[in-house]
Amino acid sequence: MKKGIAGFLALVLCLTMTITAATAESGSLVLYSTESDALINLIVPGFEAKYGIKVEIITAGTGEMLKRIQSEQNDPLGDVLLGASYLMAKSNQDLFEPYVSPENENLLDDFKFDGVGTYKVGCSVLLVNKDLIGDIQIRGYEDLLNPALKGKIAAADAAASSSSFDHLVNMLVDFSPEGEYESDAAWEFVQQLLYQIDGKILNGSSAVHKGVVDGEYVVGVTYEDPAASYVKNGANNVEVVYMDEGVVFFGSALNIIKGAKNIDNAKLFVDYVYSAEVQDKLGSEACLRPVREGAVVGDHMKPLAEINVKTVSNAWVSENKDRLTATWIDLMTNVE
Repeated sequence: MKKGIAGFLALVLCLTMTITAATAESGSLVLYSTESDALINLIVPGFEAKYGIKVEIITAGTGEMLKRIQSEQNDPLGDVLLGASYLMAKSNQDLFEPYVSPENENLLDDFKFDGVGTYKVGCSVLLVNKDLIGDIQIRGYEDLLNPALKGKIAAADAAASSSSFDHLVNMLVDFSPEGEYESDAAWEFVQQLLYQIDGKILNGSSAVHKGVVDGEYVVGVTYEDPAASYVKNGANNVEVVYMDEGVVFFGSALNIIKGAKNIDNAKLFVDYVYSAEVQDKLGSEACLRPVREGAVVGDHMKPLAEINVKTVSNAWVSENKDRLTATWIDLMTNVE
C-alpha cells in the first residue's frame, strides 16, 4: 500500500514537473513594434519556433506607440517595445523595466544597457526616386533646397517619428560649427527645409520611404534600413544617399514594458534578439548594423569608411529633446 501511494505521488510529481516545464516553454508575448514587416519577420518566427511562444504583434509609429504605453501604465497590454530610437526611448525611460540581459556583456561598449537597451544601429539617409529626379543632383541636405523640389519631399513629423527626429538632430549637427550640436544657422536651415516640404508632413516613417518608391515623392527624408533594403531586394528606381554634410548614427531601442504581464517571455525575447544568431542575421540578411561584438555584417552595407560620420552626445539630445521638438513645432506653424 505504502509502495502504491509512493508511486502515485511520484507520478503526480513527475506530471507536475512536466506541466511546469511545458508552461515555461509556451505561453504568449505581446510585441509592440515600430519596425518594418521585413525586420519583424526576420526575428519573430525564429523566436516562436525556438521557445514555443506565440507572439502577438501590434505596430505603429513611435509617437503613437509611446502614447499607448503611457496610457496603459496602470494595466500594460504590451510586453516588449521593439524599435523607437534610443534617444526617444531614453527620454521615456520610466516606461520600461530595467532588465539587463545576460547577453549584455557580449555587446559593443557603446551599446551596453544604460537604462534602455539598444539592439541595432542605423542612420539617417535620403531616398531618391531615380525615375523622377531628372537632372537634379542630390548628395546632401543642401540639395533639398532646390526650388524644383518644393512640395516633392517626403518627411514625417519630428515630434512623433523617431526617424524624423533623428534627421532633425542630424541637420542641427551638420549645420552647426564643429564641436557644437546646435546653432541659429542650423535652425534656419530646418526652417527653409520645412518651407520646401510645403506643409506635406506625413503621418509616420513608413509613409516616407513608401511614398518615394511608389512615385508620390521625388525624395524622402528617411533612414537606412528600409531605404537600403529596397535596393538590396532589387528596386532599381531608387538610390540611397548618405548626406555629404555628415551622417549621425543612432541606436534603435529594445525594452521590456514596465509591469509586463508576460515578463519571463519578454526577457527571453530580449535575450534572443541579442543572441549571436539574431545579431548575425541583422548584419548579413538585413540592411542593419548589429551591436553584438564580432557580429557578421554583409558587404551589401555601405562601408563606414565611405561615409562622413559625425557624432552627437546622446546625453545632450536626451536632455534637450523636448525643447528641440517644441522648436520644430514652432517652425512648422510658420509654414501654415
